[in-house]
Amino acid sequence: MRGLALTTPPVAPPEEDPTIGRLVADTTRDFSSLIRSEIELAKTELKVSVRAGGISLGLFFAAVFLVLLSIVMISIAFALFLDWLYFGIATSFLIVFAIYVLIAALLVFIGIRKAKQVKAPEQTIETVKETTQVLKRG
Repeated sequence: MRGLALTTPPVAPPEEDPTIGRLVADTTRDFSSLIRSEIELAKTELKVSVRAGGISLGLFFAAVFLVLLSIVMISIAFALFLDWLYFGIATSFLIVFAIYVLIAALLVFIGIRKAKQVKAPEQTIETVKETTQVLKRG
């Protein structure tokens, strides 16, 4: 039996009970990881709502701008109407005014629909509540 040496597999050292310091370190690390995960989830959820809110805000500003333009147009139309007492030019200005108001109304309608898409980060709120309950239980 030359060359055949019997070897025994290495024996794993007996598992030691974790120390209090190690338990505190592990708990701190896990808690820190949990908090980072919660923050990342909140960021992800808020990106969608912020984007919809930004579009909504932009549409509202566009509607306000068009309403301001329409005020100028109605003022000019009214002044020309009083000046000439002829309906040709003034009527033209009134038609443009009506078009601006219709476009502004459409933008407000679209802006309201976009604003309804803005939501709270529901998953983050739920997981924070669960985490708080777990921590309270000890």
